[in-house]
Amino acid sequence: MTTWNLSGTKHHVLICNGSSCMRKGGEEVTHAIREEIQKLELDNQIHTSRTRCNGRCKDACVVIAYPEGVWYGVTSPDAGRDIIKNYLLEGTPIKESLIYMFSDEQMIPSKYAELNEGIRKSEKKVK
Repeated sequence: MTTWNLSGTKHHVLICNGSSCMRKGGEEVTHAIREEIQKLELDNQIHTSRTRCNGRCKDACVVIAYPEGVWYGVTSPDAGRDIIKNYLLEGTPIKESLIYMFSDEQMIPSKYAELNEGIRKSEKKVK
């Protein structure tokens, strides 16, 4: 297995490859994001990782950008490319895809997107 030297990395992009996201184009989104990073020669600045379920299945395909803590619901490969070009490279959030952002030490729902509220963790029943 490869061990990357992450010195100089500015962003870590987590791309959900859980079953719901994969059914909604996760593989294509993953490839599009990685191709855009390579095309823009940002390999040394942006590291990507495939994840399993991130718990936001109704927003599939979920892409998370750190250290900012911005969560996107990505509906197409082009939307994935836009996250790299417009948000990570230029700093312009993709409002129509934004679902959560980290602010004031907590996750804040986006005011731009129709949000699937989901189940509050305090309401979840332990089996």
